[in-house]
Amino acid sequence: MSKDALARDHLFRATVRREAIAVLFCRNSWADVVRECHKAIELALKGLLRASRIDPPRIHDVSDVLLGSRQALPAAIRGQVPRLAEASRRLRRDRELAFYGAEDLVPSAFYQKEDAAAALKDADFVLATVKAAFGSTD
Repeated sequence: MSKDALARDHLFRATVRREAIAVLFCRNSWADVVRECHKAIELALKGLLRASRIDPPRIHDVSDVLLGSRQALPAAIRGQVPRLAEASRRLRRDRELAFYGAEDLVPSAFYQKEDAAAALKDADFVLATVKAAFGSTD
């Protein structure tokens, strides 16, 4: 897999974002954890696509592109593509709701620790998988 500068930058920023998410988690800001986890996942997956010479679409959920391009991705992670896609799709649904809320939903009251923990688990899985594809452990 070629590691061009933009792909590496996406992975770097996703990794730094994950560090920032730890602060949000410690502060019990569950809605922000959910939103930021999706943003970290989006950056990591777009970095993976770029490194695989696939131009990622300018949308927040790249699950369909991942699933449709599985053979172009590194062989070592192809078996993980459905789980990567599911994490992107699932958290994409919450991205705006966790940030803006709705007339009948206040994000800080709606999202709970369990939601944040599940989002964090997804983000950690995606980051670890993409780093493995890049051959990076940091």
